[in-house]
Amino acid sequence: MQSIYATKHSNFGNIKSQEKFLNKSMQDMFDLFIINLNLLVNISMCAEKFYNQSKKKHLPSQEDKSPNLKFVNNKILQKLKTSKILEKINHQKKLDIWDFDDEYPALLWDEIKQSEIYYEYLNHKKSSYDIDKFYIIEIYKKIIAPNDKLYEYFEDHKLTWIDDLPIVNTSLIRFLKFIPKHSKDLKFPELFKNKDDYEFGIQLLQKTLLNEDTFSKDIVKNTQNWDKERIASLDYIMLLMACTEFNKFPSIPIKVSINEYLEIAKNYSTPKSSNFINGVLDKIVKQYKNENRLNKSG
Repeated sequence: MQSIYATKHSNFGNIKSQEKFLNKSMQDMFDLFIINLNLLVNISMCAEKFYNQSKKKHLPSQEDKSPNLKFVNNKILQKLKTSKILEKINHQKKLDIWDFDDEYPALLWDEIKQSEIYYEYLNHKKSSYDIDKFYIIEIYKKIIAPNDKLYEYFEDHKLTWIDDLPIVNTSLIRFLKFIPKHSKDLKFPELFKNKDDYEFGIQLLQKTLLNEDTFSKDIVKNTQNWDKERIASLDYIMLLMACTEFNKFPSIPIKVSINEYLEIAKNYSTPKSSNFINGVLDKIVKQYKNENRLNKSG
C-alpha cells in the first residue's frame, strides 16, 4: 500500500523503483528485530556498568558491595551476549547501533531499575531458567516496547519501522519465549516462511499497478454517487489492491481479502473508510460474480 501510494505521489513513480523500496523495507524488518535484541544486550551492559560503579563509591553501602545481579546474570541475556550467530549478523549488517546511540539503553535501564517488575524479579524467592525468561519477556513487553522515546527514535531513524514495530515486537517476544535452555547458540527465524510469501508482496505491487486502469473502472462503476477525486487516496489504493487479489490471486478467499483491507483501513485511513470500503467491495464482488470474472480456486 505504501509503495503504491509512493508511486502515485512521488517523482519516482515507476514499478522498478517501488519494487526496490518494497524489497528493502521488508528486509529492514529483520534488521529491526536484530536491533531490538541488541538493545536488550546493551541494557544488560548498562546494568553491569551501574553495579560496578556502585562498588567504587567513596562510602559504598552493603548493597553496593554485594548487589543483586539477577538481571545482569539473566540466562536469556547471557545467551544473547554470547551468541556467535548474533555477533556475525551484527558484523555483516552493521546493526550494533546502540554503541553510538547509547543514551537509549541507558534511559531504558533507568526506567527498568525503578520499576515494580524489576523489584519483583530481584526479590523472587526462586531462581531458574524459566523465571529468568518470564521476567525478561515482562520487562520487554511492559517497559521497553511501549517506550515513547524509543518509538520516536525508530520513527526518526527509518519511517517504515513504525509500521513494522508491532509485528517485530510480537515476533521478538515469541523468539525469547522459545529459546531452549540447552541450545548451544540461538536459531534465528527466517523473515519469510517460504519463497511464495516473499513473492506475494512483489506480485501484489506489480499486478495492482499494471491493472490499475481496468480495476479503476470497476471502482468508478460501483461508486456512482462519488466523484473519484473525493475518494480518499488510501481508500482508492486499498480498493485497487482488493480487486487485484480478487482477480489475480486464485488461492486467496474473497472474505480473507475483504477482512484484510477493512483492518488496514481502520489503522490507516478515515474513521468511515472501513464501512465505505466494505460496501464498495461487496458491490464489486457481486459484479464479478455476475460477469464470471472471479478467479478463485477451491
